[in-house]
Amino acid sequence: MRQAGFTLVELVISILIINIAVAGVLLVYSTVLRSSANPLIDRQARAVAEAYLDEILQHPINDPGGPPEGGNRALFDNIGDYDGLNEVPTDQTGTAMAGLGAYTVAVTVTDSTAIGPAGQQPPTANSRRVDVQVDHAAGLGVVLTGYRVQP
Repeated sequence: MRQAGFTLVELVISILIINIAVAGVLLVYSTVLRSSANPLIDRQARAVAEAYLDEILQHPINDPGGPPEGGNRALFDNIGDYDGLNEVPTDQTGTAMAGLGAYTVAVTVTDSTAIGPAGQQPPTANSRRVDVQVDHAAGLGVVLTGYRVQP
């Protein structure tokens, strides 16, 4: 007469398979917990980069006020004044933004003819490429690029 149920070997094998599955799930869970702050850092870095890029691209290419204004962003009157800017995120008056002290912003402005169809690119004197790089102390960062063309 045959009895229903599991043998000892089947029971041991099923416990082993369940343990392997649980270990895999816990490994994934711990990885997710370790990197859960990364999306927040990424979103903040993108927001800072977008704010700087928007501010920069609102200015004209040609300098209406003469030589570069130095480190005071409130006096910047053209895109070229931002070239080489490297600072902790601040507003345009130089006031540090609360909670963003772990970030750094670096701006590079270069001449650009890499836009438009071949043979129809704007003159170098009338186009600029702006790269805004925002890095976090944890080693994460973003780079946003924008172009400004002036007729």
